[in-house]
Amino acid sequence: MVIFFQILAVILAGVAAYFFWLGNTDWLFLSAVGGAVCFFLSIRFQVKERLKQREAEMADLNQPD
Repeated sequence: MVIFFQILAVILAGVAAYFFWLGNTDWLFLSAVGGAVCFFLSIRFQVKERLKQREAEMADLNQPD
């Protein structure tokens, strides 16, 4: 999921650059916002996975041997 959103963010950034070159500000804005949303979603999924791993490690440490 993380890789998907990162790739989509890069594609949308390229599309935004293309619309900037054309001078089409409406689609430039939409593609830039979409790219930013995809980027932050990829960060969110990374953080969520790290927190899940950390909770599993803490659970392993708190269990008696």
